[in-house]
Amino acid sequence: MSDPAMKGEDPRYLGIAPYLYYTDATEAVEWLTRVFGFTEKVRYVDAAGEVFQATLSAGGSDIHLAGVGDEYWPAKGVDGPVGQLNVVYVDDVDVQFERVAEAVGDSVEVSRPQDQPYGARLFTVQDIGGNSWTFWQHISDTVELPAGWQQIRGDESADDDTGPESGEQPPEQSAQVNGAEGTPSEPGDAGPGSRNEG
Repeated sequence: MSDPAMKGEDPRYLGIAPYLYYTDATEAVEWLTRVFGFTEKVRYVDAAGEVFQATLSAGGSDIHLAGVGDEYWPAKGVDGPVGQLNVVYVDDVDVQFERVAEAVGDSVEVSRPQDQPYGARLFTVQDIGGNSWTFWQHISDTVELPAGWQQIRGDESADDDTGPESGEQPPEQSAQVNGAEGTPSEPGDAGPGSRNEG
C-alpha cells in the first residue's frame, strides 16, 4: 500500500532551482562556467563591477547564485554558511569527469566516477564555495537493496519492486546502500579513488 504521506493534490510545480551563496560571486560565475560548462544567462553587478547576483543554466535548469559578505549570515541568525548537494543529470558522466578534472587540475580533488547500487554512475566535486556537485548518469533500472529493505515510490505499492524509470529518480527518493552490510549511502559517496590516485 502506498505511503499516505505521498498522496496529495498535484501542486503543479514548474521546476526547481538551487540558490547558492558565495563570498566572491564574480569568481564563482567564472569557475562554474569554466569548470562545469554552465552557461551564464544574466548577472547583476554593483558600481565596482562585482557580481552580487547571477543566473546560470545547465540543460533546461537554472542555477541562481549570490555574493554575500561576512556580515550576511549573522544578520540571518546563522553561525556560518550552509551548504548543499546539487545533482546534475548527464548522458555521459565519464566525459564530464574528464572535463572537470582537466579544468581544476590539482587544485581540487575529484572522485572518479563509480557505479552505484541504485542504478547510477556518478562522481562528486566541491566548488570554490564549498557546495557539492554530483554528476549523475542513469545506467540501470535495477535498485539493489539489502535484506529487509524495500523501495516505496509515490505512484506504486510497497510490494512492487520494479526499478525506477530512467531519469525520474532523484537520489534521495530511494533507499541507497553502500555494500553488503546495508549501510545507507549518500549520492556523493562515490567510493575510493580520485584523479590524483593514478
